[in-house]
Amino acid sequence: MPRIFINKRTIALTMVSLCLIISSIAIAEDNAKEQERVQESGNVIRELATADSGIPTGLLNKAECVIVLPSVKKAGFIVGASYGRGVMTCRGGANFRGPWSAPTMMQSSGGSFGLQAGGQATDFVILVMNEKGARALMKGKAKLGADASVAAGPVGRNAEAATNGTLTAEMLSYSRAQGVFAGVSLSGASLGPDGSANEKLYGKKVEAAEIIAGSAGPPPASAKELLTILSQKSPEYASKEK
Repeated sequence: MPRIFINKRTIALTMVSLCLIISSIAIAEDNAKEQERVQESGNVIRELATADSGIPTGLLNKAECVIVLPSVKKAGFIVGASYGRGVMTCRGGANFRGPWSAPTMMQSSGGSFGLQAGGQATDFVILVMNEKGARALMKGKAKLGADASVAAGPVGRNAEAATNGTLTAEMLSYSRAQGVFAGVSLSGASLGPDGSANEKLYGKKVEAAEIIAGSAGPPPASAKELLTILSQKSPEYASKEK
């Protein structure tokens, strides 16, 4: 029987190649999850920004950032722990007055999410109404109600803030479950950038503030619908003094 000689260098190179292939596949799968989350956020905004019972246009025009947490999972009945991931896009420029930015990935946890059946998936949308609230979120996890004030937002395309609490809140929050859209308070929830998800989405370690400023590169293709809808429905910032 002839003897077969295998070069050790060839074996080593083959093993390295296999490891790189496996690693590339894993990275691609992770990136696909982030891309899907961005795309889902665009779908949520499309439905809520165009529905008559959706986000008031006047408030959207005064928002400096929009956060979308699609399909947040809950545990427990009525009140329970929650954990969700989504995106935040802000108006560009030093004072948040420019075009909508590339999305930064966000994550939320905890808090009281109101009278909702345990285990169901719920979409959440949060309007960030001033610069202080926007910067608090970009720095790290902020506890809503403590680090930044939050109130249930009014519903309806032509609705406006009706109470002092809503008028002065740094954030207005909404939920959608089983087709029903309503204002809901997210007081007690923690919300902040998802660093690992941003790294997967943009292919490098990048801070939320860099993404919002445009220095992380162009928005991913999955953000097209999100940014298109926001640009169509609220192309320019409306001063709160108007």
